[in-house]
Amino acid sequence: MNVIFVLLGYLILINLVGFTAMFLDKRRARRGAFRIPESTLFTIAFMGGSLGSLIGMYLFHHKTRHRSFTVGIPLLLILQLFILIFLYLSPVQFKFL
Repeated sequence: MNVIFVLLGYLILINLVGFTAMFLDKRRARRGAFRIPESTLFTIAFMGGSLGSLIGMYLFHHKTRHRSFTVGIPLLLILQLFILIFLYLSPVQFKFL
């Protein structure tokens, strides 16, 4: 199995989690229910879900007034893109068994 497919699958999954977390937290905020902690939202973005979190943030108009989110999530996305580009251009071959 190629490591690219595993990484791609992980990124799709974690970005869906980030998108869903933004949706759920916005819905809970409107209902006055128990919220998802901001640290959890940032952890999901840090783990690779920054694109899904960013899309969810602006699609649902959630956390867009918080500077830590409007600056932090895009910076995480840029950092993660640089890491992906570095890994792609790296001469080291990553393979699973």
